[in-house]
Amino acid sequence: MDADHDVLEELLAGNERHVTGLPEEYFGTVQTGQEPDVVTICCSDSRVPQERMWGTDGPGTVFTPSNIGNQVWDDDAGERIVDGGLLYPIHHTGTDAVAVVGHTGCGAVTAAYNAATGGDLPGPAGVSKWVELLVPVVEEALESGLIDTDADESQIINQLVEYNVEYQTQFLRAADDDVVPADLDIYGFVYDFQGVYGDEHGRAYLVTVNGETDPDVIVDDVPDSYDATVRSLLH
Repeated sequence: MDADHDVLEELLAGNERHVTGLPEEYFGTVQTGQEPDVVTICCSDSRVPQERMWGTDGPGTVFTPSNIGNQVWDDDAGERIVDGGLLYPIHHTGTDAVAVVGHTGCGAVTAAYNAATGGDLPGPAGVSKWVELLVPVVEEALESGLIDTDADESQIINQLVEYNVEYQTQFLRAADDDVVPADLDIYGFVYDFQGVYGDEHGRAYLVTVNGETDPDVIVDDVPDSYDATVRSLLH
């Protein structure tokens, strides 16, 4: 194969390993439809393994839209509407839980922070659009008193990541009931592969449950064995 197609060869080889490693009847229960338990909207960062982080063993469990900065909205003629990739499983496959998943060291949040503090949008236009949607969130966060603006930039960014996760979940909770059903469970996590929240890299730390952000309250919603997964850089 031409050396210019090394990546293509890697993709083909990887898919071959995938096919040969699948158990018999792997897709048996989802051949004609899907009923995922949860839709997880994550940042489209190559370091955030959307299904693997939950230890899923088969297909059809997690619906996985993603975008720059794990944003639950899109822009429609200047109006923010709930993203269709998130709404599809809720309205058409019976999904009754959402997980918004940010991650430590997020480049989108960093870019929005830079723009909010006098820098330029990163470009090109398709990237800048999503970063620009985050700028008001960052600006509000910096005025909220929850961000330690005297800390080093990496700490500020990680606090902003958590703030953004909480903000995105609140946007969903504020949507009309015919768009986002009132009985939908909405969780917020920060996926930590840098040891910011604790020593376990790859842990998804729970930062909000159905609008609640106080760790002392949230911890009552999880089994005792998962108490350590409830952490916050803000509260």
